[in-house]
Amino acid sequence: MIDRVKNIGRIAVSGLLVASFAFASGCGDGRPQRVPVSGVVLIDGAPVQHGFVTFTPPKGRSASGQIDAEGRFTLASYEPGDGTLRGPNRVAVMARESLSETQTKWHAPEKYADPNSSGIEIDITGPTDDLKLELTWGNGKPYIETNG
Repeated sequence: MIDRVKNIGRIAVSGLLVASFAFASGCGDGRPQRVPVSGVVLIDGAPVQHGFVTFTPPKGRSASGQIDAEGRFTLASYEPGDGTLRGPNRVAVMARESLSETQTKWHAPEKYADPNSSGIEIDITGPTDDLKLELTWGNGKPYIETNG
């Protein structure tokens, strides 16, 4: 009888461990399956050192990531590092910095800040840690915008 109770206890503990691992890995969380995506944002070959990137799929939640001083980003949809949905994603790079209540410094052209005007669409086929977003100033350069 004692052996039978021990076996039931082991089965219960094993079941809880399996469920815990499945939950921790995001399996069965009721959310669409995401894939980890990270990379770098460059403008005319130099890292963009401030801002955010946003990936917007046709349906579902957008993913975003902060750009660090080396131009690197990691996407998150629901929690840090969980990535974005597979498939086509329109991309926006919001590379501006508030200097004061009336001044904003643009680190990339404003057109990139909107996924509908950025001209960047990327098909995410799987996890990646070396995605490169290459922007250009064209005939422009970084500038400070004064409001009010």
